[in-house]
Amino acid sequence: MKPVCSIVIRAFNEERYLGRLLEGISRQTIKDVQVILVDSGSIDKTVTIAKERKADIVSIDPQDFTFGRSLNMGIEAAKSDFILIVSAHVYPVYPDWIEKMLEPFSDSSIALVYGKQRGVSDSQFSERQIFNHWYPDVSQNPQDHPFCNNANAAIRRSLWKKNPYNESLSGLEDLAWAKWAQENNYKIAYIAQAEIKHVHEESWRGIKKRYLREGMAFKSIYPQEHFTILDLIRLFVKNTSSDIYQAKREHVFMQEFIGILRFRWQQFHGTYLGYRRSGPLTWQLKQSFYYPRNNNSHTVRYSQRDVHPIDYQKNSDTIE
Repeated sequence: MKPVCSIVIRAFNEERYLGRLLEGISRQTIKDVQVILVDSGSIDKTVTIAKERKADIVSIDPQDFTFGRSLNMGIEAAKSDFILIVSAHVYPVYPDWIEKMLEPFSDSSIALVYGKQRGVSDSQFSERQIFNHWYPDVSQNPQDHPFCNNANAAIRRSLWKKNPYNESLSGLEDLAWAKWAQENNYKIAYIAQAEIKHVHEESWRGIKKRYLREGMAFKSIYPQEHFTILDLIRLFVKNTSSDIYQAKREHVFMQEFIGILRFRWQQFHGTYLGYRRSGPLTWQLKQSFYYPRNNNSHTVRYSQRDVHPIDYQKNSDTIE
């Protein structure tokens, strides 16, 4: 019998976080799932941890890795009609995470679902603001743009067969796939209740490289658009100002000021360099990805759920 869904996890040296994700999966209301770990050459205990949890292992040589290729290999091994995609360094907040991710597929026109992401206490302040901007507290089903993120997403395997992930992109294979889906009259749903915590531990150089990689991918997906030096300056100033305003509201300005400047500079300088190396952005996408929400947005309150979060205290050695 087919499992309710197949969960594809891309991983490289994720022993610190993978156990918590697998623990969260084991505590879901939906138990009948297949877990697939796509490992790209880990030298720590990542694969051992996955095997102990009875996950299926798919290996990819590091030199062959792209985000799209690793996903295609994982989905090829999937047994379910629905594919849930997550990063190895995330973990679900609620026990109905899988349930909420799959609910929109009752509508046959839905091709892709993605859920809310939030940082942890050690996340960069500006990254937490990005999560708040990209993943609001209100669901949107369907949404009118192709933004999504494969750190917490689900797709129909039948549509993946028609359009596998682009293996040549340096990143943003999720955006390219969502764009294809909308162009073919399928819909995308954002579900705020399907919440995960996303742990990013990157050096400043790593942050710059991430956005450079994504800038290159944007240019490949939207070759008619441009990201200029003026965009860099305008977006750096606008987002830094918004972050500083929020830091003052939260009474953390002094401890976060330098980090805000450094993060936003790495973000937009990296994006600029990525565009110079290779693709462009529509104005709508620039707004969706980069521009902060109105500072009055904090007046919208998230209604508390009547579902208790998963208690991860048994794994208190990992980040909270």
